[in-house]
Amino acid sequence: MTHGKLVEMAEAWLRRQRCGVVLSEQGCSSGEMPDAIGWKRKNHSIVVECKMSRADFLADREKPWRKNGEIALGCERYYLAPKGMLKVEELPEGWGLLEASARTLVVVKKGSKKLRHPEGFMNEMNLLLASLARVEVRIEPQRIGDFLKWKNRLATYNGGRLPEGLVAAEDEKNPHLV
Repeated sequence: MTHGKLVEMAEAWLRRQRCGVVLSEQGCSSGEMPDAIGWKRKNHSIVVECKMSRADFLADREKPWRKNGEIALGCERYYLAPKGMLKVEELPEGWGLLEASARTLVVVKKGSKKLRHPEGFMNEMNLLLASLARVEVRIEPQRIGDFLKWKNRLATYNGGRLPEGLVAAEDEKNPHLV
């Protein structure tokens, strides 16, 4: 088991929780860089912090966003660690615990769903905007708005019809626009 494997497991778990957008190891202006964070429904966020050692878990308590939960990311917050490494009674108030073994991830304790504060929400917005800016740099010279309209260009090139298997943007299922 490695930290990278735990992050992969966290990402897969967030997708099973119906998070339509999942990011890993992306930072924001507060300095917080969650191992994995996902969003579902109308901006409900879930943070997963992966810990491979007790020392890492104990050091995590000293970070500014752990000492001041109002600036922290996540409506829900979880630690993910190898099975048996952490105890439920050691968790910060409201945090959940996920345990990993070879190929399975088990929810040992569910986290509260109401941990995020307005400042934490602003930090999440900063994380999302910083992530979009990184995408825009990678697709240059195109701008992200143009990139998102790629289906319109495909239809134009295809005589007004989208290629088989593609759905028009207005017909896409996007839970964040509901």
